[in-house]
Amino acid sequence: MIALALTEVKECMGKLLLSETFDPFYFIEGEIVTFGTFTMDGYLKKEFFENEDAPTREYALWKDMREYCFSLIKGKRTPLSFKFVLGLSDSNIEKLLIQQELDFKPADVRGLYINLKFDGQKLQCVTGTAMNLFTMDKSLEQAWDKMVQKFFTQKEIKYEVL
Repeated sequence: MIALALTEVKECMGKLLLSETFDPFYFIEGEIVTFGTFTMDGYLKKEFFENEDAPTREYALWKDMREYCFSLIKGKRTPLSFKFVLGLSDSNIEKLLIQQELDFKPADVRGLYINLKFDGQKLQCVTGTAMNLFTMDKSLEQAWDKMVQKFFTQKEIKYEVL
């Protein structure tokens, strides 16, 4: 787990809300505080979909939630706060395990997360790893932390490690 200060808040917010930068990530949960508090759960309700249209994944994608979140945030006033938990997709978790030659199976990994938190002035990202088994091996956590930093660098999202 690492904590990163995202140093250019406006530019990062543009990439988060106005571009496809984070679209492939799962939307796990979110909360936006403006004139009220809006809490969202990204868990897909399969019964909402017709059988042939039901996604096989457990969570909505950020691209499905981005416009809605933007509609709550946009306006003359900055939100008082928000937090979003985004997760790496199952296929990308598998790719990471293979690329880094890690000794875990995809079924061993519950999720790899980025927690984005805005407090009205500062924007931070904290990485997270959840496993379906107990392990003292931190190789996946370390690989995920490096991957997030590489992702931010490639997407020109400026950050400082806290």
